[in-house]
Amino acid sequence: MTNVERRKFKGLLEAKEALVSGSLCNRGEIVIQQTPDAIDAVQMAGEREFAIRNLDRDSSMLRQIRGALARIEDGTYGVCQRCEEDISPKRIHALPWARLCIECQEEMDRRKTPAYDAADPITA
Repeated sequence: MTNVERRKFKGLLEAKEALVSGSLCNRGEIVIQQTPDAIDAVQMAGEREFAIRNLDRDSSMLRQIRGALARIEDGTYGVCQRCEEDISPKRIHALPWARLCIECQEEMDRRKTPAYDAADPITA
């Protein structure tokens, strides 16, 4: 990867970092409010759960972006952290914060998939 490409991705990642950091300021949506109406309480709990999931997703994204920026600084950006092969340009363009090549990512995803259980009538 050339220095020009690294600078381009660095600018892209910094812009995404600023955007995601801004969305993390919406923590006020998680406030637990008491209401005498049970329907309102259920609705507020659902909205709170949605806000928590969004904050969790954004926090994870921010960690990935900052990791990519650190890899740009230390010269390892665009190299798979598992097999140390170059990550394809197509993947880097799609996910500038990618830390694994597609093959290693697929392997990691397969490991996280629950095992097939032939004894379980639902999955069988």
